[in-house]
Parts: sequence; C-alpha cells; structure tokens
Amino acid sequence: MLGAVRRGLVSSNTVLERIMPLLTPAAIVVGVLNEASLLPLTWLVPWIFAGMTLIGSLKSSFRDLFTVLARPQKLLILLIILHIVMPLIGWLAAMLFFPGDPYTVTGYVLLFAIPTGVVSVVWVSMHGGNIALTLALILIDTLLSPLIVPATLYLLMGASVQMDAGEMMRGLLWMVVLPSVAGMLLNQFTKGKISTVCGPPLAPFVKVGLFTVVSINGASIARYLKHPDGQLALIIAVTFVTVALGYVIGAVVSRRLHYDHANAVAVQFNSGMRNLSAGAVLAVRYFPPAVALPVISGMLFQQILAACSGMFLRSRARRLQQARSAAVLPGASASPDSLGM
Repeated sequence: MLGAVRRGLVSSNTVLERIMPLLTPAAIVVGVLNEASLLPLTWLVPWIFAGMTLIGSLKSSFRDLFTVLARPQKLLILLIILHIVMPLIGWLAAMLFFPGDPYTVTGYVLLFAIPTGVVSVVWVSMHGGNIALTLALILIDTLLSPLIVPATLYLLMGASVQMDAGEMMRGLLWMVVLPSVAGMLLNQFTKGKISTVCGPPLAPFVKVGLFTVVSINGASIARYLKHPDGQLALIIAVTFVTVALGYVIGAVVSRRLHYDHANAVAVQFNSGMRNLSAGAVLAVRYFPPAVALPVISGMLFQQILAACSGMFLRSRARRLQQARSAAVLPGASASPDSLGM
C-alpha cells in the first residue's frame, strides 16, 4: 500500500515538473479569480513556505557546501551576478521607466535582491548541471538573505520607502533560514538517507505549496490585475526583459570563462532564477501592494524563461557534440601513410 502511494507521488511529481512553466501563471489566475476566498488565508503563506523550504533543503549537506567552498570562484561569480549586477540592472531599469514611482522601483529592487530559488535544483538536474554548486549556492544565499535583502533595499532605496528591516530579517529567518538549516541537519544526521527516502515522495508537495502560495499572493494584488492599464503593461514588459537578462548574463559569463557543460548549466539557471515566492511574501507582508507587482509579474515568466534557457543549453550541447564528432572522424579514417607511418 505504502509502495503504491510512494510511486503515485513520484509519478505526480514528474507530471508537475513537466508543467512547471504553466504552474505559476495558472496560480496567479486562480488567485485573481478567487480573491475573496483566498485573502483570508494570507496568514498561512509563511508556514507553507517554511515547509517548502524544509523539503527542498533535504538534499543539502555540509559535504556539498565544503566541496564548493574549497574552490569558491564559481560561487563568488554567481553571488556577484545575483546581488550586485542584477539588483543594479533592476534599479536602473525601474528608475528609467518609473522615475516618480518609489513603490514600483522598490518592487524591482526586491525582485533582484531575494536569493536564488530552490526550484533551480529541478532545472539544473534536468539538464545535467552541477548540483553541488547549486545546492551550496542556495544554502549560502539563503543563510545570508536576512542581511542581503534589507541591505540591498536600504542601499538602493534609502529613505524613499519605509520598511521595517528588523521585522523583515525575522521573517526571512523563520521562513527561509531555519527550515534550510533543519533540512541540512536532517540530511547530515541520516547520512543522506532522508533525501533518498523522503525527498521524492515529498517533492510534489513543494509544487502544490508553490501553487498555493502564488495563488494567495495573486489574490493580494488582484485589484491591480483585474483592471489592467498602460502602467501594468509596462511593468510586465520591463520585468520580462530584466528577468531574461539574468539568464543571458549567466550564459555569457559561462561562455567567456569556458565552463564545461555541467558548470555552464548551473551558472545560467542560477543567474536567472529567484525565490520569487519568498519575494512575493515579503512584498505583501512588509510593503504596500504596489511593491508586489514586479515580483509577482516575474512569476509569470521565470519558469517559461527557464524552459527556454534549457532549450538553448540542449541546442548548444548538441552543436558542441556534433563539432567534436566532426573533428574526430577525419583522424579516425586517416590511413597510416597519411599519418607519416
């Protein structure tokens, strides 16, 4: 009986992974259409998110962390992209297109200040990327988030928007940091068995939790989405371009530094992906609703852009394989005379 339930959960997770690009846009639609019934459930969001983080962190271990820290170049490059390059791009784009709207500008800074997302593990593993680097990045980025997120907002926004940095840090601590540490400790104490035994059947609950969190957060900004105007269209367009730039920057950096396929996959996905669910929770809990618009609009595109990025990586890997095969064939078919033997 338990075996059948486990197989069913694993199979359902496979299906959910295939429809990931459609999951978050559908959740936003559900939230907008069910605003009245979902808004009273806002208090559940931090608890659901903490559970998602705990399940997603069961794969993390101290060994993975120390392996990456021993040669931290790629990790440092990713942290620079995530927390210096992209927040500046988001801030500059927002200042250019929304110069008199501090809440929208704050939304873009928050969009790119939040840590990389646990869901990036799914995409990196699907495309044969460096899982150890991804897990180490998620862990370190998550642990630093109570400091990085408020600091980035303060440095780029200053006093233009009021925020309770201490309360935000406590929220990140309870929602993200403590569940991550708990997941890593469980992995350590069980010598990785909990990830193998419990990880696969629990994985679909992360996707269901994601759908629920996005739906509730979508209900929080339903009044903006139900009455679209030119401002909303511009926010969506700017969000699409800036989020896409994260993937592009990751791809360019990987190529310039001549990373192999596994590291190129990890850098490209982790440069583009964010823990947008956490960002939406922060925006809804600690800021006026207008701040959430850039973050939640990012949810419309993040998984779709990840799928497009995966197609690009597969195409590039195929071309490289064909080039290697073409280079090997002439040598393989050469005669001894042609080799001077």
